Parts: sequence; structure tokens; C-alpha cells
Amino acid sequence: MSAAAVEHPCDPCAGEMPTLLEEADRLIERLPGYRVEIIGGVLTVTPPADGAHARALTVLMQPFMLAGLAGGETEVLQAVGLWLPDGPEDYTVPDLCVVDADFEDHLMEFNCYDPAVFRLVLEVTSSNYRQDLRNKVAAYAMARVPVYVIVDRKHTRVHVLTAPIANEYDSHEVYAPGQRLTLPDSIGAEVELDVAELLKAGERRS
Repeated sequence: MSAAAVEHPCDPCAGEMPTLLEEADRLIERLPGYRVEIIGGVLTVTPPADGAHARALTVLMQPFMLAGLAGGETEVLQAVGLWLPDGPEDYTVPDLCVVDADFEDHLMEFNCYDPAVFRLVLEVTSSNYRQDLRNKVAAYAMARVPVYVIVDRKHTRVHVLTAPIANEYDSHEVYAPGQRLTLPDSIGAEVELDVAELLKAGERRS
């Protein structure tokens, strides 16, 4: 299954049409385990990811934790809402993020937080890989998230995007299996990732 855009229901007998956030809230309640996001004014629903996706995130957490990014000036968290500035109701829920320790003081709307507290966001691609590689690049750049990492299981690559300018990133480095990469220390510490290890963790096992 893949991510699907959802339009407003249009029932003249139902009274006023719900807002996108109201529709998102309804879908979250109706479809537990699905990821509901609004990017560029489009409400997107993504089915639950496979177990290998979860395994890749577990492997990813380890180098961030070992670098000391949890429990001090920053936190390393999964599935925390990020309020996007490019639309009145836009938000996303990155797979993994590094945020300022006081992020909870910067709650915006719909249980999402000010993008200014996000030092890094990371997505592990699933059925919605095009969203991670296209729409979210523009969304995170406009939100001025300094570092965006994509573990692209579809094409067996890891992308590191830095230096957001307007709706894109000025720097886009692509790493293949056999390479190691070091993330910018602006996230709070130097974190080294082994591309082959990450991609292997994200492989489905028969």
C-alpha cells in the first residue's frame, strides 16, 4: 500500500465542511497506526510501516544516543509532530528527530512543535518514499530544519541535506553502502553512520 491523499467529504446536509485538521483528527481516531500528515495543504494517510522500518529506526537510535544527544541539551525522539510554516494547517511527523531539550515549551497546534526546536529530522522510506524524497524536502527546507536525513530503502542510499534555502536545501550529499558519513556537529555532537548497516537493518527478512 502507498500513501494516499484525502479530500474533504462534501455533504451539503452535513453543514459546515470540516477543516483539514478536523479531518486529520477524525482519520487518526478511525485508523490507529496510520500516519496522518498535512503537507502543502494536502492531507496524506500512510499505512503502518513494516517491521524492518522499525528495526532500522532502532539501529539508528544507537549512534545518536552514544554521542550523548539524549538527556542533556537535546533529546532524540521518534514520531514527534512538527508544525510547518508553509500552510495554515500543515504539519508532519518525522520518523526520528533531534530536538532542543526544552521542545515541550514550544508547543504550537495539534500536538506539534515549533520547527525552530528541531536540529535534525530523519525519515526511513516506506511505501511513501516519493513523499520523503520530494514533498518533505521542500517542507522541511521551508521550515528551516538544518539537517534532513533520508534512509532510502527503495534505492539503497542515504541522503543528507543541509543548509535550507527557500524550499530546497543548498547541500545534498548521497551515500551508498560501503560508505560512512558524519552528520554536522550543529545537531549537538558528531554522529557517524554506517550506510550498509542502516540499509541492512531496513531490509525485509523472508
